[in-house]
Amino acid sequence: MGESEPQKPPYFKMAFANPYNLSLFLGGLAASALVLNPVTALVVLGAEGLWLLHAPESKALRKLLWDPQYEKLRIALEQRAREERMRALDPADQRRVQTLVARQQDIDRLAAQNPSFTGDLLRSELLKTRKLVDAFVDMAVTVDRYESYLNTVDLNDLDRQRQRFTARAAAKNTPDAERDIAKKNAAVIDKRMEKLQDIRAYLGVARGQLDLIENSFQLIADQIVTMQSPAELSGQLDDLLDGVESIRQTAVDTEKFLAEATQ
Repeated sequence: MGESEPQKPPYFKMAFANPYNLSLFLGGLAASALVLNPVTALVVLGAEGLWLLHAPESKALRKLLWDPQYEKLRIALEQRAREERMRALDPADQRRVQTLVARQQDIDRLAAQNPSFTGDLLRSELLKTRKLVDAFVDMAVTVDRYESYLNTVDLNDLDRQRQRFTARAAAKNTPDAERDIAKKNAAVIDKRMEKLQDIRAYLGVARGQLDLIENSFQLIADQIVTMQSPAELSGQLDDLLDGVESIRQTAVDTEKFLAEATQ
């Protein structure tokens, strides 16, 4: 089950596989076998067929049983997947994610209590908060990975190498073949230093976006009680998602560079 994609609960499976139905169904078949009465088995099978025909489509059962059960399962699966992805983060960043998740749950709860939000509109907006939490985790992991890579690079040494190759290429007594290689080395180092600057620029923007998501979630939690329309919530969430997507696109070239640098 995708963490941020809307999924239709498997109502038929939930109706059949729940322990109460299985115990009654299998118990009824076992009783018919003990008394050697096929009529009892037919009654049990007929009752089970009626149950599976009507129970999955029952709005009352969905509201009282199936939807709460599915939501509990969804949250548990999301949490398990999130914890797996968070292992790469340091404890401070893990706490930031946990705080953001708690704030998201506050927003979900307060939005559900706001009578201005209808069911379908509410679900579409709350889906965006889950996407933002997922994006926050992904971005935090990326920031941590980029910072770890930068810590392995000695910029001063890289600059010294560039100066050495540049000087060698400019020296009058350098043979032509060696001068050509020196120019190529200097050009490669220039590109590396340029890309490292791009990574630093990305980190500055990404850290700011992480802060913005946290602060926006806090603001939305403060505002949502008095919001008169889901459109007010939608606008803020859409702006955050646009910012996340922009940063994600910026990271594409950086990912290619890191893949080549770590090969």
